[in-house]
Amino acid sequence: MSTAFKTDRVLTTHPAGPLIPHLARVRDRQCDFPDVWTLALEMEDGTQIDFTPGQYNMLTVMGVGEIPISISGDPARKGGGLVHTVRDVGSVSGAITRLVSDEVVGVRGPFGVGWPVAEAKGKDVVIVSGGFGLAPLRPVIYALLADRKHYGRITLLYGTRSPDEILFRPELEQWRRNLDMDISVTVDHAISNWYGVVGVVTTLIPRAIFDPNNAVAMVCGPEIMMRFASAGLRDAGMKEDSIYLSIERNMKCAVTLCGHCQLGPYFVCRDGPVFRYDHIRPYFSVKEL
Repeated sequence: MSTAFKTDRVLTTHPAGPLIPHLARVRDRQCDFPDVWTLALEMEDGTQIDFTPGQYNMLTVMGVGEIPISISGDPARKGGGLVHTVRDVGSVSGAITRLVSDEVVGVRGPFGVGWPVAEAKGKDVVIVSGGFGLAPLRPVIYALLADRKHYGRITLLYGTRSPDEILFRPELEQWRRNLDMDISVTVDHAISNWYGVVGVVTTLIPRAIFDPNNAVAMVCGPEIMMRFASAGLRDAGMKEDSIYLSIERNMKCAVTLCGHCQLGPYFVCRDGPVFRYDHIRPYFSVKEL
């Protein structure tokens, strides 16, 4: 029996129900830097999983546990399987990064509301990423560039701790060479061979060129960074209903059963992870909520 979940921007259907993990095998793995790995998964039954940029899967390592991980691959790439970029920060994420070719992982999903790709057509797009936040944003960059003529100026503002932790560096360099988008990168701490900008990513916002009255912003990173980025975008003239944030706090079940991810009247697993800023502003900065 098919189970469907309708959100504002996507209809996700789970052929065998949302609580049953499907088995997938690791078909490729790449080390982005020492504690971050990107894994390409292929469903064992051959099912092709479609997803919307910004959605996530629940990944299970048998005997260890399950965690939510955003999808970081190209949504238009058919037959390429699911791509997830994972940082080793705990027992389950560490076990995922240690999976080798042909090992099995459980997959539930995709779940959640994605980035407003359709709503951004005809507008400038400002993408603000802090650190590992570039992984959930990569699918929306693929989607925008695949339909480039329908968008105005596309700007990526990316900040990370050090040059050694720049995620997807070859792709960033390729996108910059293709001149399809404006890319600015800053680091918190420079090293001797870094000649770029030094400072937090929010310092790039006043330098960015976009029409604040006809633009959409998509922001992902640590929550404190997203709060300051939202303030910087508002200072630049953007309206709160044009700013979207990806919040992935406390998700456990993905289907609103456990209540761990409740944020005011919302459940992050169902109503997010992508939220419009004006919808969550009253709850976003409340400590311990």
